[in-house]
Amino acid sequence: MINKKIGFIGCGNMGSAMIQGILDSSLIPANDIMVSCRTKETLDAKKRQFGVLTDTDNRKTAEFADILFLAVKPQFYADILAEIRDILKEGQILVSMAPGKTLAWFKEQLGGDCKVIRTMPNTPSMVKAGMTGMCVSEQVTEEEAGLVREICGGFSETEVVPEHLMDAVTAVSGSSPAYVFMFIEAMSDAAVAAGMPRQQAYKFAAQAVLGSAKMVLETGKHPGELKDMVCSPAGTTIQAVRVLEEQGMRSSVFEAVMKCFDISRNM
Repeated sequence: MINKKIGFIGCGNMGSAMIQGILDSSLIPANDIMVSCRTKETLDAKKRQFGVLTDTDNRKTAEFADILFLAVKPQFYADILAEIRDILKEGQILVSMAPGKTLAWFKEQLGGDCKVIRTMPNTPSMVKAGMTGMCVSEQVTEEEAGLVREICGGFSETEVVPEHLMDAVTAVSGSSPAYVFMFIEAMSDAAVAAGMPRQQAYKFAAQAVLGSAKMVLETGKHPGELKDMVCSPAGTTIQAVRVLEEQGMRSSVFEAVMKCFDISRNM
């Protein structure tokens, strides 16, 4: 059990996934978590779902929390910080989830004494299979960073990275579930074209991706080596791989990730 009060300003899909993971891990009880957002309807739904404290006033959540998660879109960050900056407490930790908002940007907004942790989670956190990158301001102690990492562990694997890699984290992890969903959808469409029922096609394709990812993580083998294990001489798989190479799959994925990286870096 962690003896800290947690606040969430904003509670969309990602915020909800994080709260669920925290509660399921039994690290923090529901009455030590407060959520604020713009509409009472949303807050009522979150109160029913999680049993947490709620308020439409972001300042009350900021006053309540020892660790304050900013779970809103990047374009709202400046307004939120302007709203709460005068009531932030000494020693309070702000946890950002926004691409493009650097530690230097937070320092400009709040001054140099504020403890800020940048994170980049992803949507598989909704099923407790997320991946989160995090970097910390120099004011954050190793113990405090470990505490936030432990909280994030309720819904995600978490790695501490230097800040200059946070845009790469966005490209390869934060945004990449969309690329993977497109791949699953494309494989499923082909299976349907070959006569397989739609829901069954989704299951076969998704389980293949899940199992393949697990092999990379658990065997420690290079992805190319695992690919070669499937490609028998003169077999079906190597012909499929030939078409993917012919159509530029590897290059397309490379360029997509780099485009995401460039956009994140320049936000």
